[in-house]
Amino acid sequence: MYKRIYYQALIERLKEPRKFIQVVYGPRQVGKTTLIQQIIHDIEIPYHYISADTAGESNIGWIEQQWNVARMRKKSINAGDFLLIFDEVQKIREWSEMVKCQWDKDTIQGNSIKLIISGSSKLLLQIGLGDSMAGRFETINMQHWTYKEIKEAFGLTGDQYVWFGGYPGAMSLIHDEIRWKDYIKSSLIDTTIHKDVLMLTRIDKPALLKRVMELSCYYSGQILAFNKMLGQLLDAGNTTTLSHYLDLLNEAGLVTGIQKYSREKVSEKKSSPKLMVQNTALMSGIKHELFKTIIEKPEVWGRHVESAVGAHLLNHSKAGNYDVYYWRERNDEIDFVLEKQEKVIGLEVKTGAIRKYSGISSFQEIFKNAKTFIVGSGGIPWEEFLLIKPNELFI
Repeated sequence: MYKRIYYQALIERLKEPRKFIQVVYGPRQVGKTTLIQQIIHDIEIPYHYISADTAGESNIGWIEQQWNVARMRKKSINAGDFLLIFDEVQKIREWSEMVKCQWDKDTIQGNSIKLIISGSSKLLLQIGLGDSMAGRFETINMQHWTYKEIKEAFGLTGDQYVWFGGYPGAMSLIHDEIRWKDYIKSSLIDTTIHKDVLMLTRIDKPALLKRVMELSCYYSGQILAFNKMLGQLLDAGNTTTLSHYLDLLNEAGLVTGIQKYSREKVSEKKSSPKLMVQNTALMSGIKHELFKTIIEKPEVWGRHVESAVGAHLLNHSKAGNYDVYYWRERNDEIDFVLEKQEKVIGLEVKTGAIRKYSGISSFQEIFKNAKTFIVGSGGIPWEEFLLIKPNELFI
């Protein structure tokens, strides 16, 4: 079974003396449960695994009950270390206070029960990991699968990865594309919205939230002002509502709105967003057209390639400690701008015939110390670019 880079980081932490709670989070179906299964199979520490799906959301006592099971089992087998795993613990209200209480109890008693918490809802986990849990945990933020990982694990070509994206659970369905699309829409998009996003905060218009999601997928790789989005939506409310919904979808690992790059941070916040999927399967899954049809349409296929590059940049941005923007002035545009501390990189994605690079020239005139790269025709082949870590561009 394929092991992602997070495997080594987590297993090394668990081999250390008990010190921190390990929090594993990320979008749905990126392999969190598989990672934990690999860990408990290899680490040779007795364990107790339980999912919060088996408990009511208000049953905070369930956490203590499971913890007592772990303590009893540890004592009965006279184990030195014991591993307790709570999956989707954020589904239980006020879970963090009970986790803190039980963790501190073991700490005081010198009871070496190591703890893993995993979950799909980033914000709900973060709410629980507030001030009361400070100093007690460290995180592993799992991102969507990269082209390198999908290629090694499933043998997909670059074109296939651009279209089918990086959900490993859907790979067995790609030869039946209608079935694959149904899976993406029902098991990923709908499930994430209903079980993750709608749990984050009160949503007055859940149907609108779903429409914002669909619109963001359809227009991925394109700059779309909120006012124009309002024109595409019925009963849309206002731009503040749309911006808020887009933020929630971003936190769920679905889509985001990249802001315009500017020296003035206020201008960035006021700019029209460039919509971008975080996994290109979301973009392809909502469309009626099939892979063989879209790949024969250069302009449309180019937006899919650009979205794959954008998703690649976004999914590496946290680990690489850089921010992702776009840039546009009048008719000049740069597809992506990366900023890390005072270093700036401009990226232009080209999949068709090369004509001119007015965007790059204008960008270099304004930002004289910036590096620029062409990804695709006339530059770094986009398949090759998807295999590198973008942070290496800053070297």
